[in-house]
Amino acid sequence: MKRWQYDLRNVISLTALIISTTLIPNTLMAGAVEDGIISRIQAVGNICIEGHACAEALMAAPSGPRSAEEVYNSGCMACHTSGAAGAPKFRDVAAWSTRLDKGLEMLYSNAINGIGAMPAKGLCPKCSDEEIEIAVDYMLEGI
Repeated sequence: MKRWQYDLRNVISLTALIISTTLIPNTLMAGAVEDGIISRIQAVGNICIEGHACAEALMAAPSGPRSAEEVYNSGCMACHTSGAAGAPKFRDVAAWSTRLDKGLEMLYSNAINGIGAMPAKGLCPKCSDEEIEIAVDYMLEGI
């Protein structure tokens, strides 16, 4: 075999090696890279609108009126435990006495409709007026 034929074989072999080790894996890996990019830029959440099938799974069947403690724990306690934004603290006689002077019906009305920094129903739009009233009674127990 002549030297130039040997050199040509080496060049061809080296070229084939370079192609097989760099281009082919990169081409095969391109799909995985694209998948990774797509997963990183896709939306974080989904929007579910009332009336669509996805919303039906989110609807909890009403189990009847909740107890006063359940209503209080689900929302009222966020402000009435700490006194946030001037909310009277839970079962604090001094904090509630001036409000009680206006009458229990006024307390119910303020809790249902909102007053000052307190939003209507304490941001519990699914709570019934009766549930709000029993939550107020629960906060006043022993006063």
